[in-house]
Amino acid sequence: MLSTIDLSLSLEGEEYSKSLIKNQVALNALAYQVYAQQRPVIIIFEGWDAAGKGGAIRRITEKIDPRGYVVYSIAAPKGDDATHHYLWRFWNRLPESGQIAIFDRSWYGRIMVERIEGFCNEDEWKRAYREINQFERQLVDFGTILFKFWIHVSKEEQLRRFESRAGDKLRSWKLTGEDWRNREKWDLYEEAVNEMLLKTSTVSAPWTVVEGDSKGYARVKVLSTLVDKLSKELDYDPSSVKTKAAAKKKGKKDKAVKKNKDEPLIEKVTT
Repeated sequence: MLSTIDLSLSLEGEEYSKSLIKNQVALNALAYQVYAQQRPVIIIFEGWDAAGKGGAIRRITEKIDPRGYVVYSIAAPKGDDATHHYLWRFWNRLPESGQIAIFDRSWYGRIMVERIEGFCNEDEWKRAYREINQFERQLVDFGTILFKFWIHVSKEEQLRRFESRAGDKLRSWKLTGEDWRNREKWDLYEEAVNEMLLKTSTVSAPWTVVEGDSKGYARVKVLSTLVDKLSKELDYDPSSVKTKAAAKKKGKKDKAVKKNKDEPLIEKVTT
């Protein structure tokens, strides 16, 4: 499945900037509607290391009210999280109605990292496909608007980004020994991802695979996907905000012109 993804797709420069701002403005209006209509929203990001998950999340949150969202960076479970069923910690992090929860990695770790690294046995990760589908169906049936993004990059692009990070003192902290070890297991992870996409992309909770070799293209695709689905789910056209604002501005201008026309002309008298 991943082998069919066209990673040559690109969006750069002025075209990227215009598309980014357009979608961010629309998302700002839709985020308010999420609150006004009291709909919970979940956005989960999965993808290769250095695929650009953090950059995409930053562009989502850049223009929306910070009171309306929360971002969870998911790592290995600790404390109480480690003593319960793997979905327990996610149940406790579900958004309230009218709020947006963004997950940087998610419950899909069960059928990827935990599967590959041997943190659960074969019966457990095979059972997880059914558990996850049921979990997500419950969320959607409740009224949750659910997005699932897999950001895909080529093995060559990942290496380029790794080397770029390693040579940058300000970003080298992002690169760990675990990233390099995961890279050595690329083929195993690719097999797990293909199976994940096949078995957990359902009618109620489909995956969106994002072509990520071009960061600009990936960010805009994520934003436009959010805008399109939120517009349908909320039955709201975010472009109407711009139209109303323009009409209001025009109305004020027309009133000012009318006022000037009604004012008596005063001739300047020279002596």
